[in-house]
Amino acid sequence: MKFSYEAYTKTGASKNGTIEAADQREAEDKLRRKDLLVTKIHNQDVSGGKSHSKSNKSAPKKNQKSPQISVKVVSEFARELSVLVSTGTPLVDAIHSLEMQANSEKLQAVLEKLRLRLEEGDSLSEAMELQSEVFGPIFCSLSAAGESGGNLDVMLNRVSKLLRQEAKIRANIAGAMMYPILLTAISIVVITVMIGLVLPRFAELFESLDSELPPTTEFLMLISTILRSYWWGIIPGVVAAIGGLVFWIRSDKGRSIVEANLLKVPVLGSTLSSIQTARIFRVLGLLVESKVPILESIELTRRSVSNTLYKDLLTTAEESVTIGEPVSTAFSTGNLIVPSAVEAVRNAEQSGRMGPVMIQLADYLDEENETVIKSISSLIEPIIMIGLGIMVAFIAISMFLPLFDLTASAGQ
Repeated sequence: MKFSYEAYTKTGASKNGTIEAADQREAEDKLRRKDLLVTKIHNQDVSGGKSHSKSNKSAPKKNQKSPQISVKVVSEFARELSVLVSTGTPLVDAIHSLEMQANSEKLQAVLEKLRLRLEEGDSLSEAMELQSEVFGPIFCSLSAAGESGGNLDVMLNRVSKLLRQEAKIRANIAGAMMYPILLTAISIVVITVMIGLVLPRFAELFESLDSELPPTTEFLMLISTILRSYWWGIIPGVVAAIGGLVFWIRSDKGRSIVEANLLKVPVLGSTLSSIQTARIFRVLGLLVESKVPILESIELTRRSVSNTLYKDLLTTAEESVTIGEPVSTAFSTGNLIVPSAVEAVRNAEQSGRMGPVMIQLADYLDEENETVIKSISSLIEPIIMIGLGIMVAFIAISMFLPLFDLTASAGQ
């Protein structure tokens, strides 16, 4: 096929011409190897074919929403790009190679936008900023630091490790909670079936006995009658209540109240505090070690944290550093950061090793948190099983107790 194109050279001069290629992508690759920035290209063999403006067609805008990509996929992209860059592969060619190998259309679309911005002269960090909801502020900042310091491959490798650790923590929490959630769901289904289907079958028998029922049996029969008679209102009511609760929790006020109360729960609160501390230390330590200015590091860390209490803590830390106070002074307020970790940060500030020390503390805390999460999960499972057994036993005894009374009366 023959393609006509309009492009610019490195000196900024415009150039028009034609090129032979199997398809448009190959034509673009050939022109790129000639150090030409393509603005328009179209197939001359197609009659009436329209000119496709490369910059207008694919250049992403800030208000365009990029597809959601998981943290694990982004970490793999950072690691693969780090390997390619370390081998001397040009950045555009490296991203183009990853784009062609992407096994997801969403990732392919994201990498295509990234490549097109690079071809138009943007730096990697500038191109990522336009898709910050995918890459995040930390990735963009470390990419900028790597580009300015000439060690982009090192920074990409650090980003990959950070994201892999974050994905690992999320997977550990999700895996630990999966079985308890499953047990809870099964418990609800079993109890609902017993009250809604099994109890009504005993109701006719109890009526035929014409004898006074025990209080527990009467209570269960009342619940069964209400559920069977008003299910059409109970189900929408429960759904609406759950929806309202979720909406309230997602609001700023509701979220802050829930987060503050969760931190007060024994064991769970200390675990959540340790998890947040590890995340903050890992991100902040990585940024400081990468020579990012301390104020910018704190700001980027604050943007990466979702907990409102810790956001406020980092805001306080930023204000403290602005007036010349150390970070450890802000971390020591509010009892949100583990005291031993605060003391370690204070010593690290004096020795000038704040970055490495924070990363080591994050590794230590993550190891402890993983053990605690598994322990909590192993404790929750038998508690749920015991609770389910007690509920089933209570229902079963309440159903058979009138029959036992009837048998005793007949024997007398």
